[in-house]
Amino acid sequence: MRLLKKKSLVYFVSTGLLLLLAFGLYQHFFSGSKEPQYLTAPVTVGDIQDTVLANGSLEALQQVNVGAQVSGQLKSLKVALGEEVKKGQLVAEIDSLTQQNALQNAQAALNQVRAQLRSKQASLVQARSNFARQQRLLAGEAGSRENFETAEATLQSTLADIDSLNAQIEQAKITVSTAMLNLGYTKITAPMDGKVVSIVTKEGQTVNSAQLTPTIIILAELNTMTVKALVSEADVIRVKPQQPVFFTILGDPDHRFNGILRSVEPAPDSISSDGSDKTGKTAATAAPVYYNALFDIPNPDNKLRISMTAQVSIVLNEAKGALTIPSTALGERGKDGRYQVKVLQTKDGKHTVATRQVRIGINNIQAQVLDGLKAGEKVIVGDGGDKPAEEQATMIMG
Repeated sequence: MRLLKKKSLVYFVSTGLLLLLAFGLYQHFFSGSKEPQYLTAPVTVGDIQDTVLANGSLEALQQVNVGAQVSGQLKSLKVALGEEVKKGQLVAEIDSLTQQNALQNAQAALNQVRAQLRSKQASLVQARSNFARQQRLLAGEAGSRENFETAEATLQSTLADIDSLNAQIEQAKITVSTAMLNLGYTKITAPMDGKVVSIVTKEGQTVNSAQLTPTIIILAELNTMTVKALVSEADVIRVKPQQPVFFTILGDPDHRFNGILRSVEPAPDSISSDGSDKTGKTAATAAPVYYNALFDIPNPDNKLRISMTAQVSIVLNEAKGALTIPSTALGERGKDGRYQVKVLQTKDGKHTVATRQVRIGINNIQAQVLDGLKAGEKVIVGDGGDKPAEEQATMIMG
């Protein structure tokens, strides 16, 4: 009898546990619908900009290839790489023996022509005297017309020879002047103040200026740098001179350099390439087209260097202290230009969703809210889906 009671107690306890487990499973899987979960973001106050991004490179504001205008051996180089030079300073000398000889030959030729002129001038005196005598004899019928005409022809020929020699003297003077210039070109001077950024020709090398001007050194003024930003054809129509611009360099990404856009070139660099058509695109490939946007930046400490890469941002529009939300929170745009935005509201621990119509200004990843929302409100940017309950609760609370 006691054993029967004990079995009945175990049966009832087991049955109760099974019922509790079934009830728990029912509550877990078949109870009322769960409250929707959302990804939210707060409406914040901050600065916002609409920018065009471009890759650029740095160039010297002024850069000159200092070359030789005469041929010869580079006798001496007067400057070192990185040296600061002044305008007119001697930077190199070319062996001048050939130019000195050419000058001496030109001066000798000039002296020779001048001597010929003096000889003809003496002949002119004699020709005039003879002509005057023959003229008097002919007038007194004491001389022949033939002798008179011969004397006249000799006078005119001597005058013509003198005119020719005067012209040869002027030509010889030009030759002497050219030879003097060529001799002067053997001393190469700096055309401007700047720093030597490259030495192309070494001492002892022979330069030949017959076909092209050989470069001796490259001189650049580095106190002001020019940034050449490559703006795509999709963005260039929005870019205009006088717009604010800033950039960073790879070596110092946390420092921002600020400037003002100086100009936008009207055609891409590719327009001058061989095989390009009038649009700047080659016939073989439809490569992307980029336009150069230029601006200058002070460089007093020479921190910026030639050919550095610049990450450039051209500011099209900006607002300070604006209400902002993520652009992903924006819904459909109405005919009046306003966007639908869903706002998560909490009251007495319960969450409700309200739809607002908002007016948007700058829209670039973050959107500027002109009206329709207040700072601190939470906008819905997505559905929490099947994420764990703990994570969903965090997303609801924002």
